[in-house]
Amino acid sequence: MKNFCLFSIIALMLGVTSCKEKVQVEQVDAIESEAGDNVIVHEEYTGDEPTTPEETEFYEPKVPVVKPSVNGAPPSDAIVLFNGTGLENWISANDSTAAKWHLNDDGSMTVNDKTGNIQTKQNFGDVQLHIEWKSPLPVQSKGQNRGNSGVFLNGIYEVQILDQNDNPTYVNGQVASIYKQHVPLAMASVPTGEWNTYDIIYHAPEFNNEGGKIKSGDITVIHNGVLVQDHVELKGTTPYIGWPKNPPHGKGPLLLQDHGDDSRVSFRNIWIREL
Repeated sequence: MKNFCLFSIIALMLGVTSCKEKVQVEQVDAIESEAGDNVIVHEEYTGDEPTTPEETEFYEPKVPVVKPSVNGAPPSDAIVLFNGTGLENWISANDSTAAKWHLNDDGSMTVNDKTGNIQTKQNFGDVQLHIEWKSPLPVQSKGQNRGNSGVFLNGIYEVQILDQNDNPTYVNGQVASIYKQHVPLAMASVPTGEWNTYDIIYHAPEFNNEGGKIKSGDITVIHNGVLVQDHVELKGTTPYIGWPKNPPHGKGPLLLQDHGDDSRVSFRNIWIREL
């Protein structure tokens, strides 16, 4: 009985009630009054409170129907950037010529060492991105030269790719870091030579007419089903040397990195949804 009463008190404090129960207004008012001027007020919920359930129900706008992914296939509204059949959606980031990476028989592509980064022909803003990658076997080198690549949102904000298995490096540059800015919450890599997945949510920064940043971008990363970057703020670009910069920009390409050290990272099943 004591445990039940304790649970009931905690549930009431957290607002965990059924649709027919009521929260004690006196307690909520007391919490709000203590917060002073920082209390968040939602204007749409001010004024005379509705007295029937129908007054807080609405039926427009209709929610778009998206057929979800089945057996690894992209959802119905996704833009497929790479499905193993060709590199027609990609160009060299150096000179906009055709992408020169290796196309493999298993439906993947592999970095062609020292041919340069590749990027999408199409530019994107806010997106949901799915991408699969693997580091090569046999294992080679160590530190930042083992299976190193990167996924660059807007062409300038890097989510690090690295063979991190038994391979220590600086933690703000390890696998699934926002390079030199945010350490991942966990190291969730599969064994070297197996396929990793990144599911990334990206919101672009906003700039005023003078080029000043008025809202930071943010990134969420799920690595092999594990949340490793939780809506983290993009403080600017992700340079190897120096501070993050904030050049004003609009939409940009998705870019994949050739680290130039024969890292031989492979990619497959890349799709994107514009948000």
